[in-house]
Amino acid sequence: MSTNALGALLVVIGYLSGSIPFGLVLSRVFLGIDVRKVGSGNIGGTNVARVNKKVGVATIVLDILKAVVPLLVAQRLLAGAPHSDLWIMGVAVAAFLGHCYTIWLRLKGGKGVASAFGVYLVLAPWAAIAGVLTWAGTYLVTRMSSLGSLLGTLVCVLGMVFTRGLGNPLTWSVIVVGALIFWRHRENIRRIVSGEERKRMRV
Repeated sequence: MSTNALGALLVVIGYLSGSIPFGLVLSRVFLGIDVRKVGSGNIGGTNVARVNKKVGVATIVLDILKAVVPLLVAQRLLAGAPHSDLWIMGVAVAAFLGHCYTIWLRLKGGKGVASAFGVYLVLAPWAAIAGVLTWAGTYLVTRMSSLGSLLGTLVCVLGMVFTRGLGNPLTWSVIVVGALIFWRHRENIRRIVSGEERKRMRV
C-alpha cells in the first residue's frame, strides 16, 4: 500500500474512532439513560458524571483514548514515510472532529475537550500536562470548567508552538484543534464575558 493510501485510510479510521459516542453508550448500558436528556445534554464525561461519577470518569478516559490510539497507530505505521507529519496531522484533526461531529449521531457530538487532550497528549505531552494543571487551577479558583478548558487549550497550543515552531505540520494540527475548541465553546465564551456562565463542570 502506498503512503498516500495508508495515510488516507488512517485518517478515516481516526474519524471513525473519534466518532464513537462513549458517553451515550456507557450511560445507556450501565445507567439505563440517554445522557442527552440529562443536565447540559452533552455526551461528554462531565455530563455523564452528573448522574454517576464512575461512569463519567470512564467516559472521559475512553474519549481521550479514542484520539490517542489512532494517533499512536499512525505514528507507528507512518514512521519514516514521506510527508508523515501531514498525515498524522490529518489523523489528529479527524479524531477530534469525529467526537464533535459523530456520524452515528447525525453529525452532533460533544465539545471535544477530552479528545483534544488525547491529541495533545500524543503530540505535545508536556504542553498537555501544563494544560491540565491550568484547567485544574482555573476550576478551583472560578468553579468554571469551561474557562479552565479554554485557558488549558491556549496553554497547550502555545506550548506546542514554542517547542515545535510554526513550520511543523503537527503544530498546526494542535492549532486547528484548539481553534475548534474555542468555536465549540463560543456560547460559553459569551456567557463568561457577560457574567452568566454557570459555575460547574461542563465539557
